Amino acid sequence: MSAFPTSLLILNGKSAGDDALREAVTLLRNEGMDIEVRVTWEKGDAVRYVQEAQRLGVNTVIAGGGDGTINEVATALVECDGDNIPALGILPLGTANDFATSVGIPETLDKALQLAIVGKAVAIDIARVNEKTCFINMATGGFGTRITSETPEKLKAALGGVSYLIHGLMRMDMLKADSCEITGEDFRWQGDALVIGIGNGRQAGGGQQLCPQALINDGLLQLRIFTGDELLPALVNTLTQPEDNPHVIDGKSAWFEINAPHEITFNLDGEPLRGERFRIEVQPGALQCRLPPDCPLLK
Repeated sequence: MSAFPTSLLILNGKSAGDDALREAVTLLRNEGMDIEVRVTWEKGDAVRYVQEAQRLGVNTVIAGGGDGTINEVATALVECDGDNIPALGILPLGTANDFATSVGIPETLDKALQLAIVGKAVAIDIARVNEKTCFINMATGGFGTRITSETPEKLKAALGGVSYLIHGLMRMDMLKADSCEITGEDFRWQGDALVIGIGNGRQAGGGQQLCPQALINDGLLQLRIFTGDELLPALVNTLTQPEDNPHVIDGKSAWFEINAPHEITFNLDGEPLRGERFRIEVQPGALQCRLPPDCPLLK
């Protein structure tokens, strides 16, 4: 009998052939940890595996992949009914790993996997959009969203998070603002937005600190708008001097509504969502997650 409760690792199919990951799983199994592995092939697999994990009564479901995989597994856990809902563990295997990096998950696979299994579970928030789609890290709109959604997979594989910046510089022809109105608790702004970040977590796009004050257990979302006034100066100043910048608008609220006169796109941890109206609400303490004791995103 294993000395540790069973964990189920939901592994993004792109990482199934990772020899270092196989070695890490074998190492921890030899130390007495019971790890079941499931590999995703298509959309919906993660949901089925989370449901299986709940039926099996496992202690932890580990999301092995990038921000999209983590969000898909987290969303499936939030949707679970009944008792004995597993905690979320995080094994960063993606290109940018924005959420995992910001919460302090170890970079080495064996240490990250060990934390995901035996780390202390704490209650964290998740955000829901239009009463349907969730995100655990961040919703981004505007120029940055167009760049991250169009960056070639081969470039991401070769260069990691810096690939987003390189591709962005190559596509300055796409630089245009979105007109919209954003409201929240004691917050209202209307104008042209170059980039919009609504964060439960702090960073997106391969390490860009869009919402540097966000916490994942305070019941609030942080908003940061990079305005579209004088587009090129705004972009340069934002990248070099984000604080006390007239082109940067900040806000905090348990919810935000975005209304636009035309269709705009938000990227929800890698999943695009298009529309003219978005209502984004935080769900406080919606799931348990195994995080480092010194996690900087906990209040």
